[in-house]
Amino acid sequence: MTETLYTLATACQHSEDIKKSRFLAQAAPVQSPEQALAFVRQVSDLAATHNCWAYRIGQDYRFNDDGEPGGTAGRPILQAIEGQGIDRAVVVVTRWYGGIKLGAGGLVRAYGGTAAECLRLAERSLIVAMARLGLRCDFAELALLKARLRELDADVMRETFDADGVELDIQLPESRVGEAQTRITDINRGRHSARRLD
Repeated sequence: MTETLYTLATACQHSEDIKKSRFLAQAAPVQSPEQALAFVRQVSDLAATHNCWAYRIGQDYRFNDDGEPGGTAGRPILQAIEGQGIDRAVVVVTRWYGGIKLGAGGLVRAYGGTAAECLRLAERSLIVAMARLGLRCDFAELALLKARLRELDADVMRETFDADGVELDIQLPESRVGEAQTRITDINRGRHSARRLD
């Protein structure tokens, strides 16, 4: 069984004052490393002492301590993302130094804690694993087939007509693939079957 993952429904932020330093966590949903790094550039305050960040997109992740001692900022932010079951998200924690040193443990708690609280308060949306299927059908079956697949939350990504019928590429939730394959076989009475494209 795969773990349930969420992404952020929208960008969010949370700030805390810890021993006179101000910490501001800003988080956003992202689909690519390029989007994540663009968000980091967009929200980083060049007048602040540090802009530390982390992102996770599937198996792809990166983090940066931005001048804080190694392992005290970026990694705790990444651990906050993972600990909350979040994927496809970036978090930037900006620090304005207030004159009191926090020590390595204090920095880990401050960066990780501010990021975790920001994500805890954020509105989330469930990430649904999707699958792609390719199939063929006769012209006469097309309307019925599309209607039955829509009931399974399937979207037609591509439809190609030729002299013998229609070739369809559809995308649907992974959990509905078996049901979709059965419906397709039933509608065309076993003449065509769906095949995985992913």
